[in-house]
Amino acid sequence: MNNDIKSNDFKEIISSRRSVRVYDPAFKISREEMTEILEEATLAPSSVNLQPWRFLVIESPEGKSKLEELAPGNKPQVTTSSAVIAVFGDMNAFENADEIMSNAVDKGFLPQEIKEQVMANYTDLFGRMSPQVFREMIVIDSGLVSMQLMLAARAHGYDTNPIGGYDKSRIAEAFGMDKERYVPVMLISVGIAAKEARMTTRLPIDRIADWK
Repeated sequence: MNNDIKSNDFKEIISSRRSVRVYDPAFKISREEMTEILEEATLAPSSVNLQPWRFLVIESPEGKSKLEELAPGNKPQVTTSSAVIAVFGDMNAFENADEIMSNAVDKGFLPQEIKEQVMANYTDLFGRMSPQVFREMIVIDSGLVSMQLMLAARAHGYDTNPIGGYDKSRIAEAFGMDKERYVPVMLISVGIAAKEARMTTRLPIDRIADWK
């Protein structure tokens, strides 16, 4: 089975996205296309461009079996999807700041002297920031990349479901990751829907927005 349903129509992408819980288990997204989806997702914004998100693509039978134990209430998504992407926030994300800004200098996006000044300012800022405040920042940023990931997947013709019901206290260690460093944000199942998702409604804007 091939997936040829791709779109550049933003209205169509956001309006056709649904939270799908049952997928075609025979369909697998190639690693090349999954990499492309992740690359598109990482164009999302982040605080001072730290890009603190980290992805664990769980697609093997062994990985899914392990995840099924951690997310028993979401078994259909885990077992039938092409993959489940675990999104984490990296508490050591600032270690990449110099590399990120140096790349910007190399590409001519940032003068070297400005980069050095900004690095000094950020080193001072994050040196004084509490772990809790930093954690909140990277969780928000990882939420931004998660939404963009789902939209990127939809643009490729795939369906997704954001999952919050899983054992966050165990997932990092279960997959050999440092639980003190990697903060679990959400799981995102990805694949092709086996049945049409239920339609939902939204509150009207005049109920949820104010103009001053």
